[in-house]
Amino acid sequence: MKIIKKYFPELTDLQVSQFEKLEELYKEWNAKINVISRKDIDELYLRHVLHSLGIAKVQKFVPGSKVLDVGTGGGFPGVPLAILFPETEFQLVDSIGKKIKVVQGVVDALGLQNVKADHMRAEKVKGEFDFIVSRAVTAMPDFVKWVRKKVAKKQQHDLRNGILYLKGGDLAEELALFTSAKLYDLPTYFEEDFFETKKVVHLPIKYKPTK
Repeated sequence: MKIIKKYFPELTDLQVSQFEKLEELYKEWNAKINVISRKDIDELYLRHVLHSLGIAKVQKFVPGSKVLDVGTGGGFPGVPLAILFPETEFQLVDSIGKKIKVVQGVVDALGLQNVKADHMRAEKVKGEFDFIVSRAVTAMPDFVKWVRKKVAKKQQHDLRNGILYLKGGDLAEELALFTSAKLYDLPTYFEEDFFETKKVVHLPIKYKPTK
């Protein structure tokens, strides 16, 4: 938990309390439904919570905005971001029902009023969002196909509406088609070795009204 306070010193008492509860909650749930590897559960705050919050270093979400987390797994990056931005609406979706069961359990235990968790594929999600976030669920060309018609027209952030994607390694080939993509290296914000090759990819998506 120290590592979260190190990079986000402005947390309220409630936010600190919610972040502190994450370890116990995920250990409890992981014993029933395995959503995080044993190695990672011991480094939950570094590998999952702080990694998720890398998106917040690139873009802070304004009150009233809407964010969709696709392929959320056990709730990352959506749950940490929802704690950090309590006035932003988050919808977390995953195609695997047992993972959403974990997410819902964590959300209920934390009392997060700004999170909706749904067992569904990204293509089935209704509505429009300022940003679609995710943590490397698939290659970017496929991801764009899933979400390109779910981006809101109204702009209210510094970055243009679109995708904020957590990914590591060499992305040159994967992003070759997307000349408007911008990479933000997480070592710019976090000094731990874990983040050495990790990035946030911002890909603005033009508004396309759904038919």
